[in-house]
Amino acid sequence: MAVRFQGLDQWLTWLDGLHPHKMDLGLERVGEVAGRLEVTRPAPIVVTVAGPNGKGSTLKTLESLLFAHQIVVGSTYSPHLHRFNERIAINAEPVADARIVEAFATIDEARGDISLTYFEFGALAALLIFRRAKVQVALLEVGLGGRLDAVNLCDADVAVITSVDLDHQAYLGDDRESIGREKAGILRAGIPLVVGEHDPPASVLDAARTLDCPLYMRGRDFDFDGCQNEPNWHWWSRGPRPSGQFEDLPRCSVALENAATALMAFALLDVPMRLDAIRSGVARASLRGRFEVIPGEVPVVVDVAHNPHGARHLAKRLRDESKARTFAVLGMLGDKDPNAVATALDDVVDTWFLAPVHDLRSMGVEELGRRMASPNRRCLSSVSVTEALSRALEIAEPGDRVLVCGSFAAVAEGREALGRGS
Repeated sequence: MAVRFQGLDQWLTWLDGLHPHKMDLGLERVGEVAGRLEVTRPAPIVVTVAGPNGKGSTLKTLESLLFAHQIVVGSTYSPHLHRFNERIAINAEPVADARIVEAFATIDEARGDISLTYFEFGALAALLIFRRAKVQVALLEVGLGGRLDAVNLCDADVAVITSVDLDHQAYLGDDRESIGREKAGILRAGIPLVVGEHDPPASVLDAARTLDCPLYMRGRDFDFDGCQNEPNWHWWSRGPRPSGQFEDLPRCSVALENAATALMAFALLDVPMRLDAIRSGVARASLRGRFEVIPGEVPVVVDVAHNPHGARHLAKRLRDESKARTFAVLGMLGDKDPNAVATALDDVVDTWFLAPVHDLRSMGVEELGRRMASPNRRCLSSVSVTEALSRALEIAEPGDRVLVCGSFAAVAEGREALGRGS
């Protein structure tokens, strides 16, 4: 087999321009290639996790729980912060360049004249790598929506919908019901559905009922007791396995609602459970860029919150942690709503530092400033996230904190500026 490129970076550059559209939702093209590769069943057990918010943290906790039970687990994440390899992990470790290059070459040969997007190539590579590695469980994060996302080629044994809120409206619809309908596209007849919010849209519940999916909803069938900043918390379930509770679970950096959702999904898998491994898995679960605190004289919190729902959750965690004066660096993509995000955070942010991000879809700083304009908001503009972060840290004093949020691109640049880019 002739290999088109030897290096991963060369492949990624080529893939970025292979298809005429960055996003081309639909399963016909990618499904044809997946069939040729025989990757639609990448593992004996498949779990699909849809969002828009909390899916990465939920998947990471589930990965940590499985790894603690010595189960070989493959996980997909979307998007990455620093390196493409972060999108494909086996036993919680990003796979090596060579594995991805080998998978890309196999896909390139199998596709013939079928054009695939960057995202579709990546999804197929993950499925192929998992199958070759003989992972026992595949955890698949939905990149966008659900029904038409490439990972929906795989029939899940357990489906998880962490939350439903406004995001990617141009593709998914303008209200929660429409978006919920797209998320529910990951369901299959008779499989369990775990929902990580108390009040999901009727469209999700209707889909579960139509497909006769056993439903496990947070607040009704499972939930947690405790606070994020306390040393211990408790999980309970009225489900069939286990029915009861886990008490005195260790503090975890992942948001407790997401950890609780992961525990419910884990309880539904056909794997032996040990309390010591559950405690270890919960304690070790952490995901970069999700309320990640980088210590220093002035601590920096980086969080990829980029829509109103994510921003409301971020604001609650900031309030729960402390009442420190907060300087926020904000960089967003052009299809997002900065005013809605800022409105959710205004009561915990004292000054906003606005900046463009390193992405072709970046919202320009002038547009960001215009849309953020409010008599009650202090906004300062910078030429980059790195400069904005530097200015915020110069102004901040011991006892204050700095926040970087608004997009994966903003968080990635902020982490790199702080020496955390690998």
